[in-house]
Amino acid sequence: MSLAFRLRHRFPSIQMDMAFEVSSPGVTVLFGPSGSGKSTLIAAAAGLLRPDECRIEIDGRLLADTGAGVWLPPERRRVGLVFQDAKLFPHMSVTTNLRFGQRRAGYGKDGATGGAQFEEVVDLLGIAPLLTRRPHTLSGGERQRVAIGRALLAQPHLLLMDEPLASLDSARKAEILPYLTRLKTALRLPVLYVTHALEEVIQLADSVVLVEAGQVSAFGTVSEITARSDLKLAQRDDGGALLLCRTAEHDGARQLTRLEGGGASFWVPQVDLPLGAALRIRVPAREVILASQPPEGISLHNIVPGTVRRLTAEPARRSVVVEIGLPSGALLSRVTPDAVVRLELVQNGPVLALIKSTSIEVVLA
Repeated sequence: MSLAFRLRHRFPSIQMDMAFEVSSPGVTVLFGPSGSGKSTLIAAAAGLLRPDECRIEIDGRLLADTGAGVWLPPERRRVGLVFQDAKLFPHMSVTTNLRFGQRRAGYGKDGATGGAQFEEVVDLLGIAPLLTRRPHTLSGGERQRVAIGRALLAQPHLLLMDEPLASLDSARKAEILPYLTRLKTALRLPVLYVTHALEEVIQLADSVVLVEAGQVSAFGTVSEITARSDLKLAQRDDGGALLLCRTAEHDGARQLTRLEGGGASFWVPQVDLPLGAALRIRVPAREVILASQPPEGISLHNIVPGTVRRLTAEPARRSVVVEIGLPSGALLSRVTPDAVVRLELVQNGPVLALIKSTSIEVVLA
């Protein structure tokens, strides 16, 4: 199952030529700066913009193929839309706003009763206490949760989210992100999610499409894209690799938990999760020290063997980003050119990644 997208369109200020194919279901994050073309992809997927050339296929269902004369109108695409502004009906209660989504799905008309149900969505989004209230009495985060619920109750085959957290402050973002994580795990819908906030990529993305100046510079799983040293995402100040892990061991005496991911093991401060639980870890490139031999008499717990996969120079920083291949993943490290010379780092050569347990960011999956 996959989501395949091909789009060409000329605006007065930019020529867009974008294509990607990612696994479905799951959250595909369209990541890039403002004005790069992310919202254009959302508008085309919704049927609100008809590009010069376009082909969109989701799980074998063709939404558009301009070359073959196929263009489903918005009302036949079964897509749910969530924007920056919740766009709730101000004169309706939360319940009535949600029921509007159900009416869009055709309850009582064509028998469309599958997909997310009212009680399930209310529970997943934690909005039961809000049902009798009007939109103007809700916080920004609460309004967005209701807007997401309304979109889900329309029983979409594809959920489109165009920077849904951009208008929220950091506290409201932190409030709503766990609900989005619960939704993606429970409902398993294909989702196209637009953002330029790295924390949303880290917590939500299954796949990432990097968009810049109307072009797709790279696409793939979140672990693949975050660990490519040749991409701008890795070269940010906050760049770092992300690995999908499971809890493998708890050591109560040492207050540590061992995680397995990417074909390697990582000790982190103890997490309160059962063995086998899925989670994510992010290892910032600036926190990874490289060595040619195992050191002795130091405090760190993680000495991870790997292979130098790529060396990417950063002249402006006078540094080099080293991409370290693991059996089924990768890490990044930012070092000086002098360190590359002293350690004799070369492509396909061995290297050890040294990581403090407290430097590993644990993200609940």
